Amino acid sequence: MKIESLIRDVPDWPKKGIVFKDITPLLANPAGLAMAVELMANPFRGQGVEAVVGAESRGFIFGTAIAQALSAGFIPIRKPKKLPWKTNAIEYELEYGTDKLEIHTDAVRKGQRVLMVDDLLATGGTMNACCDLIHQLGGKIVGITVLIELGFLPGREKLRTHGEIHSVIRY
Repeated sequence: MKIESLIRDVPDWPKKGIVFKDITPLLANPAGLAMAVELMANPFRGQGVEAVVGAESRGFIFGTAIAQALSAGFIPIRKPKKLPWKTNAIEYELEYGTDKLEIHTDAVRKGQRVLMVDDLLATGGTMNACCDLIHQLGGKIVGITVLIELGFLPGREKLRTHGEIHSVIRY
């Protein structure tokens, strides 16, 4: 099965000039979803991953499945005011403006080995902010795995200091 055939291009969404990579056909296909999870998880088997971290919202989809595949726990990073306990927050730059993410203060133990997960790596801003939150809590990032990487954008370069970066599909 070609996973790429289950990813739909949506031109001019969310704004003119952007070709959005829509993963919903992949998510609806049981074999495609299972293959994507395996291909994202496999490079990190046997590396002592204790927890998988995913950011709201598509990081949750792949993160929980990868956590199960690696016999690890799952830790969510959410948008502001969505977590019910004490949080650490980080503000980060977007193309136009800023955004904020939060994690529970007790989500990661010092030295805990975590794998960072998301569906897409573009500019690297969101993933870099997530990695910074994990470092603030004393976690050790084993690597980063994404389904899709937009290689024409600087995301990989921005994240090099956070460990191995694995992408299943690179455009």
